[in-house]
Amino acid sequence: MMLALLGLAIAVLLVLRVPVAFAFLGPSLAYMAVNGRSPGSALREVANAADSFPLLAVPLFIFVGALANHAGIADRLFRFAMAALAGVRGNLGYVAVGVSVGFSWMSGSAVADAAATGKVSITAMLRNGYSRRFATGVVASSSLIAPVMPPSIPAVIYAGLAAVSTGALFAASVVPALLMALGLCIVVFFLVRRQPNLTRGRLDRRELLDSLKQVVFPLFAPVVILGGILGGIFTPTEAAAVGVVYMLLLGLGQRSLSWAGLLAAVKETALTTASIMLIVASASLLGYILARERLPQMLTEALFSFTDSPTVFLIVCVLLCLVLGTVIDATAILVLVVPILMPIALQFGVDPIALGVTLIISLMIGLLTPPVGTVLFVIAAVSKTRIGEVFRGCLPFLIPSVVIVILTIAFPDAVLAIPRALGL
Repeated sequence: MMLALLGLAIAVLLVLRVPVAFAFLGPSLAYMAVNGRSPGSALREVANAADSFPLLAVPLFIFVGALANHAGIADRLFRFAMAALAGVRGNLGYVAVGVSVGFSWMSGSAVADAAATGKVSITAMLRNGYSRRFATGVVASSSLIAPVMPPSIPAVIYAGLAAVSTGALFAASVVPALLMALGLCIVVFFLVRRQPNLTRGRLDRRELLDSLKQVVFPLFAPVVILGGILGGIFTPTEAAAVGVVYMLLLGLGQRSLSWAGLLAAVKETALTTASIMLIVASASLLGYILARERLPQMLTEALFSFTDSPTVFLIVCVLLCLVLGTVIDATAILVLVVPILMPIALQFGVDPIALGVTLIISLMIGLLTPPVGTVLFVIAAVSKTRIGEVFRGCLPFLIPSVVIVILTIAFPDAVLAIPRALGL
């Protein structure tokens, strides 16, 4: 009964567009009060959730992405990709995917990727005869690569919650992220193959070489960050700190990062971090309540009465994430469901790393589905396009993400191949 009332209260607040953190926190505090728990115990749960060394990597990786954005690295990547793909039919569609792949190695956030690459890519496509639906769809969908490709902020959060190696999760995410990029390029190919007018420029070797020089040092950042983590030189938190120092030296040394840009990056990092940590803290309190009400045990019993197949369990997890992702922020869902699903996954014999990759990709699809789809709102704002039009443009580009989720469920050993080869 208490669980039903708690769920109803949260649902009502979400329908009323109350921010997710407060929609979780208010009913949770009311539950604690009704059950005779002191406010101090509630605050202790909230504080403990945020007091985590692995989570310290989150603001640092956010800062790396913000610095890269304000240093104009997205623009440099766009220029290089344009020079490399000049003359290819539909080249701007492939450029949008390529820029997102390059920027994803520094941002780890779909929203940051969409904001950084959206304006320049969409403006260029509209100016060169691409439809608004295609332009917004490919840019929005490409931004989903960032939270899958390491250094992924959702992966850092999941690793902290599931007590698994962040480096192993990063290593397991590389191939799915690259397959997502390949799938998006295939969709672009089919959408532009009958439009010969969608070709811009000719290969200019001098422009290609000049633009390559501009991206060599920025693209060395992921080598430092990921190489340090996977090579066992840094912890993820230490690697994030090294990444911040590298981006600061790069931006200030090349004079591409102004002091105003630096202050803007600091402000952006502080606001984003505060939002994420508030969600983490409030969702953790709700998770404590759900554990106290024995929800994980009840779900385990229900699932085992229904099936003993790990594949069916993963399908149920994916469907749950897809449904929740339409109405709740991905960070909140991770904090809420991982403590519940992890013990069940272990009983089904599902590897925590494979589960993490599957959950993260599933949740990222929610960023492109209304009514909450955050990336939809970002792309709509930067392109001055209606939300419905952006969503319709995204529909064909969602196919690769769905296919990748199916593949991670069907072939979990393939997901784990790189972590195992690296001994992670």
